[in-house]
Amino acid sequence: MRLYEVKGKAKTPALPNLFQIDSSSSLLCESEREIFHSRVAKLLYLAKRCRPEILPPIIFLTGRVQCATEEDRGKLNRVLYYLNYCPKLGIGLSATNLSTIFGYIDVSFASEADYKSRTGVVISLGQGPIYAESSRQKLNTTGSSEAELVGCSEGSKNVIWLRNFFIEQGYKVAPAKIYQDNKSTLALLKNGRSNAKSTRHINIRYFFLKDRIDSGEIELEYLPTDEMIADILTKPLQGRKFQILRDRLLNYN
Repeated sequence: MRLYEVKGKAKTPALPNLFQIDSSSSLLCESEREIFHSRVAKLLYLAKRCRPEILPPIIFLTGRVQCATEEDRGKLNRVLYYLNYCPKLGIGLSATNLSTIFGYIDVSFASEADYKSRTGVVISLGQGPIYAESSRQKLNTTGSSEAELVGCSEGSKNVIWLRNFFIEQGYKVAPAKIYQDNKSTLALLKNGRSNAKSTRHINIRYFFLKDRIDSGEIELEYLPTDEMIADILTKPLQGRKFQILRDRLLNYN
């Protein structure tokens, strides 16, 4: 079956159980697994270039290509059903100006099967993403604030790199704005240290943004969760919330 032959339709690319793994699900035979692998690779290309809203399920499925099961194939088909439902969507880019870079960073705490968290990153010059990422964190964290701190510290590296790139091209660049929806994490980053027993164990490397803030390279701002574009890259949202954040992510009117 070719990608365009899928006949089902769905309004979202993944169900709420996306990151859960059923160990009792049957493995695909080798020929089916190769087809599965090929389709996931093709959809990864699509997700990276013009359909970032499907990144969470596709990034998850890239980790399943060597041990794909019937459950995984069902999750892949769900993405195809979604694309069949709205095949003409894509990114619309526009820039407020070329002097300010906007970063949106969000985390879904302990959302993976092994209780690791997932980070979503969107970087924009105004409207539409010039960079989007959905990635599983490499370590387990003990709370949402800690997970957000790890995600913000890791996700901001691409914001800083892009700002430095613009400077090298001769642009006069203002401090990059990074939006975060966790007020406790904002306080940790701005203070550069923890004063609470619950967060004293956090490694100092996740506070490197303090230097960037003090040097004027980065500005941190609070953004309510309902307006956090990167939330769509951290979990399989459903219904109206998915549609609203997807349209904002793609800059689709």
